[in-house]
Amino acid sequence: MSEQRIAELRKRLNQYNYEYHVLDHPTISDAEYDQLLRELIVLEQQHPELFDPNSPTQRVGGQVLDEFTKITHKRPMLSLGDVFSREELMEFGQRVEKEVGPVEYCVECKIDGLAMSLTYQNGRFQFAATRGDGVVGEDVSHNVRTIRSLPMEIDFLQELEVRGEVYMPKASFAALNEKRREKGEEEFANPRNAAAGSIRQLDSRIAASRGLDALWYHVPQGLQLGHRQHWQSLQFLQQLGFRVNPLNRLCSSMTEVWQWIEELARMRPQLPYEIDGVVIKVNDYLQQQQLGFTARTPRWAIAYKFPAEQAVTRLENIFVTVGRTGKITPNAQLTPVRLAGTRVAFAQLHDEDMIREKDIRIGDQVIVHKAGDIIPEVVASLPQQRDGSQVPYEFPKTCPVCGMPLVRYPDEAHHYCINADCPARVVESIAHFCSRDAMNIDGLGVKRVELLHQLGILNSVEQIYELKHHAQRIIEVPKMGQKSVDNLLAAIENSKQNSLEKLLYGLGIRQIGEKAAKILAQHFMTMDNLMNASLQQLQQIRDIGEITAQILLDFFQDEANRHLIQALADHGVRMSCDQQTVRSSLFTGKTVVLTGTLAAMSRSQAQALLEQLGATVSGSVSGKTDYVIFGDNAGSKLSKAQSLGVTTMSEEAFLQEVNRHAG
Repeated sequence: MSEQRIAELRKRLNQYNYEYHVLDHPTISDAEYDQLLRELIVLEQQHPELFDPNSPTQRVGGQVLDEFTKITHKRPMLSLGDVFSREELMEFGQRVEKEVGPVEYCVECKIDGLAMSLTYQNGRFQFAATRGDGVVGEDVSHNVRTIRSLPMEIDFLQELEVRGEVYMPKASFAALNEKRREKGEEEFANPRNAAAGSIRQLDSRIAASRGLDALWYHVPQGLQLGHRQHWQSLQFLQQLGFRVNPLNRLCSSMTEVWQWIEELARMRPQLPYEIDGVVIKVNDYLQQQQLGFTARTPRWAIAYKFPAEQAVTRLENIFVTVGRTGKITPNAQLTPVRLAGTRVAFAQLHDEDMIREKDIRIGDQVIVHKAGDIIPEVVASLPQQRDGSQVPYEFPKTCPVCGMPLVRYPDEAHHYCINADCPARVVESIAHFCSRDAMNIDGLGVKRVELLHQLGILNSVEQIYELKHHAQRIIEVPKMGQKSVDNLLAAIENSKQNSLEKLLYGLGIRQIGEKAAKILAQHFMTMDNLMNASLQQLQQIRDIGEITAQILLDFFQDEANRHLIQALADHGVRMSCDQQTVRSSLFTGKTVVLTGTLAAMSRSQAQALLEQLGATVSGSVSGKTDYVIFGDNAGSKLSKAQSLGVTTMSEEAFLQEVNRHAG
């Protein structure tokens, strides 16, 4: 009898949740709902053998994890390409329609939240995973379960993946920050940060208290389920009880798409959630298949980002920070102002020349915007509003952290602290060495490096490989248990096998980015060869100019740097490059530029093929360029190549050349 009553209560409460949180049409009072929920809680306590993680009682949270489990997505969660103007959007439409003919578009609000993937099996919620890096995310099921609008059971028994956006409504965000103010806690900067912070809580009770919600917009298996259109998949989700945005709109042309974007822009301030743009998708699944994907983005969808919002506020002070290479960056401290849904109190000023050219003074009223809706920047000062109290800024002559004199190199806009022992440089350089694109040591971000540096056990890059001797002290660091320490030490050990280009980039040599590091590694093959190269040998390498060659020579002649590299070698860090199989071809030893949209492959795939054929792939056209390979909608790079007399090659001709050297 109790089992029957529990099942009945769960079914009724799930229905009431759906009516209240999805349909916004409650059919019982809050008091009645609470009475039924209390009855279910009591019955479940009396019958623990009937526990169900998907029960309505679990919406309040209570599960506490030691750490998040990694989940590999069955299908990659790709990001979207961005456009920032009507013209760019129309170009996207022209490219799409040229390739597949007339198109119907689905237009959706771009919710400013956290991308999420849900998996259901046998009609029951199984788990939720964050996007992560697009391939591997984190299992946050215990927190997503607390979102009351989310169905725990659906009338669909096959395995189903549903994707969407978890967000914090504006009302929940305001209430959360008010509570934090009352407690004297730091406020969240914006709803997106608040949502991300809530969904990554180990204690689900915290997430449950934050008032999160979600909207769902994608069924990766839509075509396999017999749906011909994305719009059908959205209706399918709605029928299963998922919240789908009622502002989604079907448009028969790009002109109609733009009209709806303008309408959404007018509605934006009144929406109950933050949006930072609009997503435009080709509606027909077969047309989506024809258009395909690049390495990172679908070619059948684009995100239109709203223009950067601007605000006027007072510049209260200017202070400088020190980066990993010793680069000094001036920053503006502002009277806090709301900008694109965020409380902005600081902004970038780039360098001394920018401050002087824009005549930015302490005490000025300034115009601030967010570059790409992300990084706050000072656009201009308003000299007409000065009252005589403003003070011109004097750029410092010494490092604010270590006190050593700053240096400004010829032909460079930035100042540098050249003291290798500067604490700020030490922390930033270690964190850079450990970053994903360098040695990829997960668990050693800036904050944790700073803590270990303060403990005195991580004062240089080579000491990363000595942390295994300090395991017991590391366990005492906040949020570090035994398992976290084990994972960190394993990541450190695994990093020793990285190819030379990863190490070169990780060393943080000025002007040596990922591309230059790869070119150097593949040219010299070993660290010894590179360290012993002459200035002339370095200058002869394509894409390594005179200034960069001199920087490299100076770096490897410095005894401290040679000592660091020897110490890393003694710890077992690999000092050689993966052997790249290069086939002789028309492109061997040539500089090639790719432009336009390639139909047969992504840009990164084409680059990899060219490198295998001995080419150096560049991003810009110059007199030193040997070939420009062009696809559809090739623009200024193709025009410049033609004006310079550079040899151009269609994608079809390029593929013929590739096929000649296949195998």
